[in-house]
Amino acid sequence: MIGIVVVSHSRALADAAVGLAAEMVAEDKRPVIAVAAGLDATTFGTDAMAVSEAIGTADSPDGVLVLLDLGSAVLSAEMALEFVDPEVAARVRLTSAPLVEGLVAAVVTASTDASLDAVAAEAERGLVGKQDHLGVATAESAPVVEADRAVEVVVGNEHGLHARPAARLVGLVNGFDAVVTLTDLDTGKGPVDASSLSMVATLNAQQGHRLRVGASGTEAEAVLAAVENLAAENFGDAVVETTVPSPGGSGLDVALGPAVLAGAGVDLGAYVAGDNELLRLDDALATARDQLRELQDVHGDIFAAHLALLGDRKVLDDVRASITAGASAPTAWKQVYDGLAATFEGLDDPYQRERAQDVRAVRDRVLRLLVGVTAEAPTDGILVVPELDAATAATLDATRIAGIAVRAAGTTGHGVIVARSRGIPLITGIGDVDVPPGVVVFFDARTGSFEVAPDEDRVRATITEREGERTRAIADAEQPATTRDGRTIDVLVNVGVVQDAVDARGADGSGLVRTEVLFGDRRTAPTVDEQVDAFRAIARALGGRPITIRTWDIGGDKPLPFLPQDREANPFLGERGLRVFRRRPQLLRDQLEAVRRTAAETQVHVMFPMVTTADEVEWALQELGPRDGLEVGIMVEVPAAALRVSTLARDLDFVSIGTNDLTQYTTAADRTNAAVAPLADGLDPAVLQLIDHVVRNAGVRVAVCGDLASDPQAAVLLAALGVTELSAVGPQVPLVKAQLRQADLGRVDTAAVLAARDAAQVRGLL
Repeated sequence: MIGIVVVSHSRALADAAVGLAAEMVAEDKRPVIAVAAGLDATTFGTDAMAVSEAIGTADSPDGVLVLLDLGSAVLSAEMALEFVDPEVAARVRLTSAPLVEGLVAAVVTASTDASLDAVAAEAERGLVGKQDHLGVATAESAPVVEADRAVEVVVGNEHGLHARPAARLVGLVNGFDAVVTLTDLDTGKGPVDASSLSMVATLNAQQGHRLRVGASGTEAEAVLAAVENLAAENFGDAVVETTVPSPGGSGLDVALGPAVLAGAGVDLGAYVAGDNELLRLDDALATARDQLRELQDVHGDIFAAHLALLGDRKVLDDVRASITAGASAPTAWKQVYDGLAATFEGLDDPYQRERAQDVRAVRDRVLRLLVGVTAEAPTDGILVVPELDAATAATLDATRIAGIAVRAAGTTGHGVIVARSRGIPLITGIGDVDVPPGVVVFFDARTGSFEVAPDEDRVRATITEREGERTRAIADAEQPATTRDGRTIDVLVNVGVVQDAVDARGADGSGLVRTEVLFGDRRTAPTVDEQVDAFRAIARALGGRPITIRTWDIGGDKPLPFLPQDREANPFLGERGLRVFRRRPQLLRDQLEAVRRTAAETQVHVMFPMVTTADEVEWALQELGPRDGLEVGIMVEVPAAALRVSTLARDLDFVSIGTNDLTQYTTAADRTNAAVAPLADGLDPAVLQLIDHVVRNAGVRVAVCGDLASDPQAAVLLAALGVTELSAVGPQVPLVKAQLRQADLGRVDTAAVLAARDAAQVRGLL
């Protein structure tokens, strides 16, 4: 096997690149990789003598490939060849391949015992996958002929056939005497050479895509069987099973147990500063990066935000400057990150304010590493915290923690999202209630109640009842939601990521595909093809049932990184939803093209958010163009739209009521503001009267896709008012369907509900 040398001006860069490349292949198959980088751990530069020593370390009878970054790295490598034995120098190849991408490709190819020429060629093609993805023109590759003998496999990996699973596939293929090709049947890309990591990368195969694997040669049958087995094992990626809460969360909305208090912060009092605080910081940062990458592998891109915060160059420069001026590493780190958290908390945008949680989570992770303390995961009780960070939620033992009670309000924090995805019972916004450590507490997220020292017999009976409800509901999830008086209500799922559709049990389709969430982690706008791929994957996951795609809904609490907006004094009353695109429509036009293309293959509806006037509806329909059977609707989220719905819906097929915003605008209460959040209650009679008005006057099908549709009791009331389609969050779909099957809508006293004094009286009537 050939050896590899990495020459770089930066030791940190070289070590990180080697670490990334090493993850692509098993340890026992890795080539020897030697590093000659930096003049020391922190000083930039290259040293010809260090390069010559690295060549000696990596020397192999099969040859040595040297990858380098720029400038003097090339000169140092050339000079190093004069220092080594001529026989060794004769089998050394300097390559112009890109350092990071080339190294990854070289390590994967070398692990298959490929020749120096083959490894060098693959390294030099390292940028092809990235160039293809970004639409950068590249030299034409020789055409690949697809073999007659083939199998079809499906990419199950959440992030598609990314670097690690692609590397495993390439390594497998290169172990057989066969020529193997890959074709993405969903995009039409290919065939490409499956023995080349760069070529496999050009497919950009996403989760749910079908791949045709062709093979010819003496071991064609064997390699096809091996690829089928690898695909069945998720191409070696860990499978995160979220259909049932994992690992072991109850999935209930109630919890009982002793209070476990956390969130006191990291004690820096015992820290003793040393001679090299900068080195201590670098060591802590390296360990923190490793920890976060492990979390990201299991829990997805939520931890990408933490990694980005950890590597923010401006912030790190400020920390290092403070250390250089005499501060200890923990003090400097804490001061800078406290300031960054305060900056986030000062923003108008509620969603961005909640990102201060991420800043504090990264702050404390590094502080613990610097002072040498380990964060102990609480067990056997209800965790009571000021706020919930994603790392805590991800590392809790869900089989032992009874639940989580968060003092802060807000439901969009990353920690809340992770905890709910793991089925851990959770309540937010309990406020400053006094909770002594160890005292038994109980909460019911359905009613929003939190009790200290409750009547345990009473609350255990409630828990037993909820457990029975959930068990029966999941068992019957695929049955239609037909009420006792014979009305069938479609119960669908709200989708923000493809996994939501994969995990949904019993959903009759998706009543809301949140495109701003689906692509919200991107810094550049998705192409039409990328949007089509995502929509297809959602439709496939739901078995071809209808999906309702909401066009970009941004502004207020939902920014899009690739569509910056001007600062507004009151963003909730500013350019939100459809309003944004009247001045810059191209992004919407691309999305509508993706919707039309998807609708040609599967059942698709489209709806426009934040509509207020008939002129807006007319403009949106003009942008859409010919419908060709595509059903079109709007979101009813503001009182003005609800009151004039008969005018707005004249040329539509349906309307969907967004109860979250409709409630917020009707009650003039920000649902993320703990001081007024109780006013923003979807069961307020004023909100229900507007829903009733919409149902009676729309003249088209009426759906509800806000949080109210996820409340089983409220769902019965909505159906009694005449709503025929409910779109709920995934875990609630079986419960909503079960509650509807038990209901006789004719016996619901809707007149009394609409005339009720307040939301509390409505709940009493329900």
